[in-house]
Amino acid sequence: MKLDRVQITQFRNLSSVTFSPSPALTIIRGVNGSGKSSLIEALYYLGFGRSFRTNKHASVIQHGKDNFSVFAACKNKEGKTLNIGLQRNRTETFTCSINGEHSNRLSDLVSLVPLQLFTPQSTDLIIGSPSERRRFCDWGLFHVKHSFQNVANQYGKYLKHRNALLKQQANLAASENQYWETKFVELGEMISDIRQQYVDELTPIFKQYSHEFLPNFEVDLSYYKGWEKDVSLSESLVKKREYDGKIGHTSSGPHKADLRLKVNGVNAQELLSRGQLRMAVAALQMSQTKCFNSSTNRKSIFLLDDVGAELDADKRQQFIDGLLQMDTQVFVTAIESSQLEFIEKYNEKKLFHVEHGSVKEE
Repeated sequence: MKLDRVQITQFRNLSSVTFSPSPALTIIRGVNGSGKSSLIEALYYLGFGRSFRTNKHASVIQHGKDNFSVFAACKNKEGKTLNIGLQRNRTETFTCSINGEHSNRLSDLVSLVPLQLFTPQSTDLIIGSPSERRRFCDWGLFHVKHSFQNVANQYGKYLKHRNALLKQQANLAASENQYWETKFVELGEMISDIRQQYVDELTPIFKQYSHEFLPNFEVDLSYYKGWEKDVSLSESLVKKREYDGKIGHTSSGPHKADLRLKVNGVNAQELLSRGQLRMAVAALQMSQTKCFNSSTNRKSIFLLDDVGAELDADKRQQFIDGLLQMDTQVFVTAIESSQLEFIEKYNEKKLFHVEHGSVKEE
């Protein structure tokens, strides 16, 4: 899916913006505060239904307005046009639109827009909490393994119920609770198996890109399932039942899973510089893009916000080259033209200038 025409209204300082991006490379330039990152943030809503800058949807609605909207005409791999959009209100209600049909199921929209983001905060994928890495992994599964989301939603319900029983200090071994425990284990093992398969598919691709981006290091990627290696989830729950009862929540299961990245046998965050961590993140995201393409025969969208602050010139070029070689639709923001001098070599590109919330093609 590629965005062919985008319309943004009442989003931060973007009152009413309409533009037609390139199917390959779109460069968005402007000084700090001009609205270029807001434009990227609005596009992010199409792929995730939320912001990457705030947890409060009302914060992105223009002052004095009741809602914002982001609409796009897209082209799928067959070249057919699909009209999609999202509107969110200050009351926290939202409506998705797909070819004129309205829906309150966010997954209906975001499943159509496989989108990834690289920002100055992207190193959180490695140095942040395990939840960051679970989200990274689950993005690929959401777009590649269509049954995964349903299994994950069911697991979440059983986890919530189990935690409630723990807080009540209920006897989980009692016959009336055995059904819940059995289903929890079944769904947990299923999620873990699906994730492990995905990481196994991702790892050789990641090894290839990490060699290109971090040639002086031996980089290894592994999956920690969320409980002890040599026992089943059921066995782990029994071993930790007393402990879980004391803390009031479940300490074993795929909700505790993690992706572990080691460099020369050491945790990546302990050895790599900030610039090298950025390159490790780039290798992970490139790997996921390639895995998505090969698994679905679809193309994705990639947003690189403030790329000049994160990567040196050679790495910027290497990153963008790799994405474009996979026929990814790439959006890049930058403050200065000098940050992207190498873009002259690309034939299929468009340049836009953002100033005071208006967007003009150069």
